[in-house]
Formats: sequence, C-alpha cells, structure tokens
Amino acid sequence: MAQEDSGRGLSRRSFVKLAAAVAGAALPLGWQQALAEEGVLKIVHLTLNPDWSPLRGGGSHYNWQSLIWASPMYFDPEGNIHPYLFTSWQPNEDWTVWTFDIHPDAVFSDGTPITAAHVKGSWELNARPSTRNQRIDLVLSSVAGFSDVHTGGARELSGVRIVNDKQIEVTLEGPDPIFDLKIANQLAPIVKVEDVVDENGDAKEEWWQPANGLVVSGPFRPTLVDMTTGQVEYEPNPLFFGPAPALTRVELMPIEDTVVAVAALQKGEFDAHTELRVPNLIEQLGEEFASGPEIPKGQHFWLSTRTAPTDDPKVREALILAIDREGLKTVTIGDGPSKKAEQVLNAVSGVDPDFEPYPFDPERARQLLAESSYGAPENLPSLMMVGISAPEFEAAAQYIAEQWRQNLGIDSVQMKPQIDAYSGPDQGNVQIFRDDVATRVPDAVVYLMASIHSQSSNAQNKMGGYRNEKVDALLEEASMLPPSDPRRDELAREAQRLFRNDYVFIPWYHEVVPKSAMPRVHNFGRSLDLNVSEPWKITVGG
Repeated sequence: MAQEDSGRGLSRRSFVKLAAAVAGAALPLGWQQALAEEGVLKIVHLTLNPDWSPLRGGGSHYNWQSLIWASPMYFDPEGNIHPYLFTSWQPNEDWTVWTFDIHPDAVFSDGTPITAAHVKGSWELNARPSTRNQRIDLVLSSVAGFSDVHTGGARELSGVRIVNDKQIEVTLEGPDPIFDLKIANQLAPIVKVEDVVDENGDAKEEWWQPANGLVVSGPFRPTLVDMTTGQVEYEPNPLFFGPAPALTRVELMPIEDTVVAVAALQKGEFDAHTELRVPNLIEQLGEEFASGPEIPKGQHFWLSTRTAPTDDPKVREALILAIDREGLKTVTIGDGPSKKAEQVLNAVSGVDPDFEPYPFDPERARQLLAESSYGAPENLPSLMMVGISAPEFEAAAQYIAEQWRQNLGIDSVQMKPQIDAYSGPDQGNVQIFRDDVATRVPDAVVYLMASIHSQSSNAQNKMGGYRNEKVDALLEEASMLPPSDPRRDELAREAQRLFRNDYVFIPWYHEVVPKSAMPRVHNFGRSLDLNVSEPWKITVGG
C-alpha cells in the first residue's frame, strides 16, 4: 500500500511533489525534515524493480545486496579478498577439493545460526533452473554435480559435503586453483533455506518481502519493499555478526529520469545513485562522485564470423581499421570516468603492456575491402548492429556507421535495440553485436574464458561461433595453473594476441565503477562485484 508523506515513505503524489521541488519549487515539509536526519543514506534507484529476489544473480537491485546479505568472502576496491561468512578456506594439493570454515558467531537476523546445511542448501537452490539465477555458472559451474542440478536432473550438489555445522567440503569436477575467488561475491547468497523454499524445494513467491518473514545475514535488514511506489528501506540488523552499522537507515527511491536524478543529487535531496550513466558525469556531479575502481568489464562491438560479409576476415579487418577510435571515445565517453579500450583485458594482473592496438588506417581499410571476396562496398549486404539500446550505445553506433560511410563508402547500416532476439545459432543477417564482457574474478584467464574461448556465450552468440583452437588450448592450459604461477598470465596474454589477429571485435571502453555518492558520503568503496565492500562503515555528513 502506498504511504502518505512522512519523510520516510513517498506515495505517487509525493513523488510528483519531489519532481516539482527538483525543478525549483520548495520541498515538501516531510522531506525537509528527513534531509536533516543524521545517519540516513538516501539513494536514487535506477528503476522501479518488479523483483527484489537476491537469487537472480543480477538486476539493478543487485548493487545493494551487500547491505543485507553476508557473502562467503568479499573483495575490497583494491581487489584484495577478505574473510566474511567463511573465515578460512583451504584446497588440497591439486585444487580439486576445498574446505571452508563458517564464522562461529554467524547468525541470521532472527538469531538462527548459519550452518553448513544453509550453505549447501542455498547453493543448490541457486543452481536449480526454477530459480532463474542468470550468473550461477560463474560461481558453481566447476562443482561436481552442478550440471545435473542446473539442468533439472538432480536436486542436490553431489560435490558438496557437510563436515559439521560450521565446516563444508566442496569437490570439483577438476582442478580449479581460483575457486575461492569465484565465490567471493553476492551472486549466490546464503539464505535461510527452510524459510525460502516450498514443498517442492523451489523458492516461494515474494519470499524476499519483509512482510513474509524475511530473515537476512548482513548488516541491514529490509523493513519496507513497496512494489507500488518502488520505495525500499533498510534498518540495522541488531544480530549482525560483524561490526555494528554506522547508519541508522537506508532509503531507496526510483527516479528513472536522469535529468531529475542529477538535479536531486545536486540539490542535496539524495546522497547516492544506483548506477547513473550520463556522458558528462564529472562535470555535473564532480570528480569524487565519478571516481572509483576500474573493474574488469568492457563495452565493445563484436563481429560475427558466421554472417556475410563479416565471415570474410579481410572485411572484418577493414571495418576495424576504418574507425578513428580516439574520436569514438571523444563523442561517447569524453573525459571519463570510463577509459578507452585497446584490448579485452583490463583491471587484472594479466593486462598485456605490449599489446598492439588496432590502428586507424583508412587507406589500408579500403585496400583490404578491395582485396576481399566482395571487392567493393556496393557489393556488401546491409550491415546490422544490435544491442543499440541506450543513448550512449546509439551515439557509438552512429559514429561507427558514419566512419564506415566516410572511409569505406558503406551506406547501409541498420541499428536494432534487441540482442537476445538475434543471438544464438540462427543470427539472421546480424553482423555486429554491441555487448559487454566482464568477470567478477580478478583473473585474466577467467576474463578471457568468458570472452574469447570458443565455449563462451560471447564467442558462440556474438561472434558467430568463433573458434581458434590455439586460443582455446592456451586458456585451458593456463586455467590449470595457480595465480602465483607467472605462466598463467603469460599464456593469457599469448591467447589474447592470437585473438587480436582474427579481427573479431571493435574495442570501445573499459568501465570504472563510480562511487556514485556525493562527497558527504564516506567509506562508500565499491568492489568489482559492484556492491559496497564494507557497508557497515558508511557514514553521511561531517
């Protein structure tokens, strides 16, 4: 039910008042009082979410999962791993069996001890197809029995064994020297399974609503998730087993209009934003708001090796060399905070310092097109780009199309917003896919396995079944080596250089995760998992 104006809840009528205030009118009295409250963090949320389940492995609400859920371990903004729900972890000699110890004082917000059974049951719940966790394979795919559970053929992970209430043992399908890094995030939250599942073992509808008895494990607990207004509120969890939170309350309110959102932040009516994307972010909200860690995530344009005319390597190379990518950077991301990309890898130890960027060489591009099986631009079929679903993507696509027109004489380029409708084996006439690639594990091999290995979704669905056997072999060999072995990064770099010479992508930019909080917000460091690393430390004011 919508709430009346109280300074804590906003009805639709109140939201209209807030929009008017942003435009220059006076704030409603309730909000004037609320703004004066100490210890309250007010967040502009990206959108009106229809689903706040933490089991989805994504969604705009994912950015705030660390407020209410304790992950097994967590990364700080510098990429260092810290114990959390798991206090220690140890692999056997060949990294096929891992043992994890659970914090002895860990409890849910109702006082129930968090046990190994909760860990096992939560991972199994996250792995089931009915849960619809879109990124669970990034966390648990190497665990014995995962594929059986994920495809619906089994209910339990055969590789997860309860040693005792506070210790769990995980057997993997093969060696995985970085399995500990893969679980240090919010993608597969540990929940009180007995409260969450129904008689069939599947998650209940809206179990995540406070009104349905939700219990959590993190420093805050939800007190309101209003599906009508979109307002969400958190208060400190008095039974949190970690440090006591400094904030007294957190409030989230959806504002989808970025102009209104920026104005509200500038006027001091909100303190932070979920994920604000505007090209002049630094100019409007300052360097501190826009500053943050560079994360291993890049936005690029991928060329299909299956669809004409990009099935011709010379056409692909011509399309890439015909683009002034410095100009592409200027018209799309400007001075930042994101950074121009040259290679797939970024923000991991394996970044190649000797990587050779693609040059801007229109003359060579015209020569390659003439040497191709098509011979001239008028012989090319129409080019189609998909994934052009936001203003910044549209600006980039239009710039690229204009470069092709000016430098290659290509006049027919179509742009479509959908990606999913065109991906898969039947890609129709699509040659160029705009999409991101990323990893939540700070490791070059994991990054490239998800980006350029032939079994990755990116290679199969965006690059038209791209396969380079030498690239695959190098990455597979590297994946068997521990992070401490320098050959792991060396092999990853070698694989990326081979990939470069196949001319299958147009590098665009690497992402920096802005702090997305005003200077009055302190200890708001984000990790490469997009969550606030240590939310119990956040303060407002001073």
